[in-house]
Amino acid sequence: MGPAGKEIPVVEVDGATFDLSGVTGDIDGPFLARLGDPLPELPAIDITALRVGAPIARPGAVVCIGQNYAAHAAESGSAVPTVPIIFFKHPNTVVGAFDDVIIPPRATTVDWEVELGVVIGRRASYLPSIDDALDCVAGYVVSHDVSERTWQKEESGGQWSKGKTAETFNPLGPALVPASEVDPQSLHIWSTVNGERRQDSTTADMVFSVAYLIWNLSQYMVLEPGDLINTGTPQGVAMSGNFPYLAEGDVVELGIEGLGSQRQRLVTRA
Repeated sequence: MGPAGKEIPVVEVDGATFDLSGVTGDIDGPFLARLGDPLPELPAIDITALRVGAPIARPGAVVCIGQNYAAHAAESGSAVPTVPIIFFKHPNTVVGAFDDVIIPPRATTVDWEVELGVVIGRRASYLPSIDDALDCVAGYVVSHDVSERTWQKEESGGQWSKGKTAETFNPLGPALVPASEVDPQSLHIWSTVNGERRQDSTTADMVFSVAYLIWNLSQYMVLEPGDLINTGTPQGVAMSGNFPYLAEGDVVELGIEGLGSQRQRLVTRA
């Protein structure tokens, strides 16, 4: 919580908010790796007037899954994938849940994508079984995988990251909810643009479950505490052709059951 670059880490317990800065400088990988350790008595803090920053700091990696909802694959003109499609966003795309999204210069096809974000809390490397995967999760978060579709489809040479990594293209939060409080495969997920419903689905419709994704990714890369996995978006995006792309002044709201909601205004770069 607080101004960008000067955030105070906080934790909410039973509706009360407490200052974690005496325990850790940030909610980051080293802190998440220690989850479960007893905490000292923490001072209460009033966050009413404070900006809501991203609930994790400096993820080492932002790993994204493409077309992980069958209906979204269909509206994109693609077959349902038989293996997870993986791409990356630059970690510096991560901003707070209510921060503005900046439309980059030259951008004409900026799109919204609400996603369930998975934050790793324990190193995952060559996991022997899918059953081991969810033990590596620290918590879950609402993630907005903002995309520039022309850059993604026409300027990336077959790989999507150019359309995914502009500044502010991954609002995150408002809160990181502990894994023990969430069933990742039974959550209502939705988005609106200027108050009109766009996406309305459930994480039960994922092609590949969170557990499968973590297990599968661990066969190809090492996931470290603090890493973020964006697990794909449901149908209802502008790329479908059913809605206009985002423009300056538009307001996007998105949320996931039990994890809270976000709100961003689209602005042009100053």
